[in-house]
Amino acid sequence: MKPILEPIYVGDQRSIVSFHYKKRNFETPWHFHPQHELTYIEESLGTKFIGDYVGPYRPGELVLLRSNLPHCWKNSSNQKHDAQSFVVQWDLATYPKVPELAPIHDLLKAAAKGIIFDHNHTEPVIKMVKRLPELDGHFRYLFLLKILITLTECPYQTLSEASFINDLPSEYGNRMAKIHEFVEQNFHRKIYLNELADLVSMSEQSFSRFFTKMMGRPFFAFLNEYRINIATRMLLDSDASVSQIGFACGYESLPFFHKKFSELHGLSPMKYRQRH
Repeated sequence: MKPILEPIYVGDQRSIVSFHYKKRNFETPWHFHPQHELTYIEESLGTKFIGDYVGPYRPGELVLLRSNLPHCWKNSSNQKHDAQSFVVQWDLATYPKVPELAPIHDLLKAAAKGIIFDHNHTEPVIKMVKRLPELDGHFRYLFLLKILITLTECPYQTLSEASFINDLPSEYGNRMAKIHEFVEQNFHRKIYLNELADLVSMSEQSFSRFFTKMMGRPFFAFLNEYRINIATRMLLDSDASVSQIGFACGYESLPFFHKKFSELHGLSPMKYRQRH
């Protein structure tokens, strides 16, 4: 697998790309690119990976990512509809650093950790984001500027603990893409550290240090978060029993599953299902 640096061609006559994505799956793996990105999830459920963050996503989310922040969206394999999103990507130099645009650049600085906006305040912005692919030239430029100005007044929360502002080593994208793909395909069974180490041609100790440095926590802590996020979606989207879900997500001990679920959500799986 080649290093996942996604090339985004904007051409000589524009600095902004905007499109409506609609396919069975979100196919782009763990990747990064030198452009900023604003993504609105219109249809799909699954898990998002942003920097060192892993968590569920659902329709209605609006996420802003600064350039070079690694990310991907992995939709659930049992979803009934196509995965759909509206995406805007623009060069760093598109909007200059002038005093009048300081709030926008402050927002982009925060987006080095990835930010998700409060959905109670984004309805007007989402309408504009969905219209953006229809525009071109200075109309698109001014419309995106209006979107960003509006977003500076919207509440948000950051996602990743670490910031990713500088260019990333090619080994980062290569190894992390392989690890994410492996976890996606094998989370339902017992995973051994030596499997991951062999996958990326490292010793177990080197792999542990690498993963902890990149993701801010040990691999098995990350794996537990991944499994719990899958379990959370299954609790809400299926009629399977709690025990069936626990075993399906790779937990060999149901008490351990209940413990880890409660640590993440503050509720038992059954109470979480009843509440939501």
